[in-house]
Amino acid sequence: MDNLMLGRIAMTAIVTDAHYRMSVSLIRDLADRGVRVVACEKASIKNPVGFASRGVLRCVRLPEDGYLDALLDLCREIAKQEEKKPVLLPVGAKTLALLSEHRERFSPVAGLCIATPTQLALLNDKAAVSSLAQKLSVPVPENFERKSGENLDAFFSRVPLPCAVKPHCGETFGLTAAQRYRICRTKEALQEAFSHFQAIAQEDPIVQEYLPGEAFGCSVLAKDGAVYRTICHHRLREYPVSGGPSSCCESISRPDLCAYAEIIVWETGFSGLAMFEFKCGADGAPRLLEINPRVWGTFPLTRASGSDFAYSWFCLAANLPLPEEQPAAPVRMVYYPADFAAALGYLRSGKPGQLFAVLRDFINPAVKNGIGDKKDPAPARAYFRNLFCRGGHK
Repeated sequence: MDNLMLGRIAMTAIVTDAHYRMSVSLIRDLADRGVRVVACEKASIKNPVGFASRGVLRCVRLPEDGYLDALLDLCREIAKQEEKKPVLLPVGAKTLALLSEHRERFSPVAGLCIATPTQLALLNDKAAVSSLAQKLSVPVPENFERKSGENLDAFFSRVPLPCAVKPHCGETFGLTAAQRYRICRTKEALQEAFSHFQAIAQEDPIVQEYLPGEAFGCSVLAKDGAVYRTICHHRLREYPVSGGPSSCCESISRPDLCAYAEIIVWETGFSGLAMFEFKCGADGAPRLLEINPRVWGTFPLTRASGSDFAYSWFCLAANLPLPEEQPAAPVRMVYYPADFAAALGYLRSGKPGQLFAVLRDFINPAVKNGIGDKKDPAPARAYFRNLFCRGGHK
């Protein structure tokens, strides 16, 4: 379906959680396709970067108390005015969970392509994902669990080091990506990390083998268990430098990772967006670490690579025919200033070569910026302004 036909349909997309940097690429892609974009954010959040985009037709502030009802009223208002249901695209994990739980209230007034509560609960639980993957012959890291009646000291003594420790679902407790894991190289570090996550979650955390190899992601767009779009990326640099979110990545072709993701999507009947995170062991073979069943941090790579994830998500939610698929072109993408911070981190950890890699990418015009766009510069300015005010990376 081309832009001319979409113009005749004249449909609107509501993009939530406009403070996330991922929302900007979603807004830009939809606007480029002729979709009317309404960006939403809670009233308590200052200067949402998505509001600054030229692709936004209307910015809407929603109250903290009664957020869900206000969002529902907005959908009803647009549906009544346009005599067509708007498409509702949740960016944040909390909004996604709310809409999933209340889909019966929203479906009459908004188009949705999102996971069910059962699917979200399953895919957000790292232990459950590991069990499902093993059942489906998808490789995962080796897990170490306490035996019945085994005391902690005995357990810690038999866990091989280094190892990774993480809660079953760190997002449930408001943990950032960097706070949702610990790499432990000594028994004392393992004891501290185990106690830390146990106190937060009130259950034993997951203890896994440490994987020293490269990190990859396979992202999908699916509906009712069928995969309609895929894109894979190779994580080149990250911040923090020991397992944090990507500060630099590149799109690649990995049919093996796509096959693993498709098996799980089919088995669960999943709908919506999801990113499957893989890391390689010393043998170079990938293992599935976790699944993020939502808009993921490197989502702007879908735009940078010329793929059509955003518009295809819109079409699936609106029950419109999908456009002809545009395969992702090989491209490298960076986030600033996170990549500069990563360079310093690598330098401190004895990897000075990464500093020069960051500088080379900075002056290379072929490397895409995850937030910057010459045709739409205001969101990048808002993003940097917010970083200086808050000191965070969203």
